[in-house]
Amino acid sequence: MRPSLNILEPDLIGRIVDEAKRVLGELGMEVRGPGLRQRLIDAGLPQRADGRILFPRDVVEEAIRVAPASFELFGRDGEVRADIGGDRVHFIPGSSGLKVLDHRTGEARQATSLDFAEYIRLGDGLANIPYLATAFSTADIEPQVSDAWRLYLCLTNSTKPVVSGAFTEHGVPRMAEMMALFRAGADDLRARPMSIFTITATGNFRYSEDSCQNLIDCVEAGIPVEIVPVTLMGLIAPVTVIGATVFHTIDVLAGITMAQVIRPGAPVLFGGAPATFHMKIASSPMAAIEALQLDTAYVAVARSLGLPTQSYMALSDAKTLDAQAGAETFGSALLAALAGVNSVSGPGMLDFLLVFSLPKLVFDDAMCGQVLHFVRSVRELDDLPVAGLIDQLMADQHLIMAPHTLEHWPKELHLPSPLIDRDNREAWTRAGAKEIDERATDEVNRRLAAYRQVETDPAIEAELQRIISAALVDQGALPLVPPAPEPTATDEPEGGRRRHNPRRGR
Repeated sequence: MRPSLNILEPDLIGRIVDEAKRVLGELGMEVRGPGLRQRLIDAGLPQRADGRILFPRDVVEEAIRVAPASFELFGRDGEVRADIGGDRVHFIPGSSGLKVLDHRTGEARQATSLDFAEYIRLGDGLANIPYLATAFSTADIEPQVSDAWRLYLCLTNSTKPVVSGAFTEHGVPRMAEMMALFRAGADDLRARPMSIFTITATGNFRYSEDSCQNLIDCVEAGIPVEIVPVTLMGLIAPVTVIGATVFHTIDVLAGITMAQVIRPGAPVLFGGAPATFHMKIASSPMAAIEALQLDTAYVAVARSLGLPTQSYMALSDAKTLDAQAGAETFGSALLAALAGVNSVSGPGMLDFLLVFSLPKLVFDDAMCGQVLHFVRSVRELDDLPVAGLIDQLMADQHLIMAPHTLEHWPKELHLPSPLIDRDNREAWTRAGAKEIDERATDEVNRRLAAYRQVETDPAIEAELQRIISAALVDQGALPLVPPAPEPTATDEPEGGRRRHNPRRGR
């Protein structure tokens, strides 16, 4: 049996879904993208006098029926890295950061391309982060190509898949062209997708021009999408959990339906980034306990419909890696895993998703490892009845060398990252009496020093740069991001060999 969490009765879930379908059929959505609006009209969806598109119940139900219950995500190398669906949980870095918390100075500042490359190099080696995200923006590239530039840095510094998205109405085709360079063309990219793109529902039952066009382009290119409303409880959604869940479900079902109208069978995640609106200080905490309750509620709705899920959890609104950050991250990560969220966006994020921290990312990787260990299926392992184990204990006065212990302890006892303190006080003092943020910073530096540059075909790298450079307006050249230095002898993994890097050779 797998540990799980349910906060809604099945009958209540049915009423929530029924109400969402009713609203979609009577109020509909403001679809601001003219291309998508026309496609919906051509598909037979009615239009109100005020221009809103109505979503009849049978159309929504057919979209839910044909939307895949799961899909696979592949790495740059074409290997399967994640199976998205069921109760399978994957933790990935959060997105939408505007700054980085510099682990060398402690300063929250605008990020550079080198900061982003270091983040990808760090994330490439984290065991509990199966795919990455274009987590924060960089200030040294023109805005209209910054989405493609971040994807370039991902593709040339890691082989892991990536959650990304376009910043402009016409950004997706450029990014799809870049990813297709690592496949045998566009059809192969559809068959083996290497990215999930975020489509944001604007709120107030509306989809913006950018979101509409990006949805069309992603679905046609075969890029899986996650529909992510930013549901603000008490501001643009009811302050109550059930009411907010209905509003959230309306937005997501509209996105899922539009994706299936474009191409039936398109993979879509039922996602979200809810927050509460704090009345006294006008902030929007995503780690608020009510927001987490809404996360688990809409995930229950999605699972009842057989749809894969995404949520912003395993994050913190704290400003640094402190007790609040640890508590909010671990608590919400555990809730996400118990609820069975397939793609959990959040590790590395601080300060209302505004700031990204590399030390927090390695700390979160350790927390996610413990959470994933907790939600494994609980089953008998030659331990019921326990007569044999009791006989062994009575004979030896311990079980440390018992055959049962020797067989099962490597998988049953989770050994966390060295940055998690499991030593006595004397040993901790001898090691420098370092707090968690200091240990996490040391771990970041150790991992960056041990990173070995991912090898990229020089012709592909040149073509990637050409695609991005062609869209520059005022900037004369792309930012210079030096390859990672070779690991020193002490940093090199035992028995490991350095991979040749053609960029360094040039």
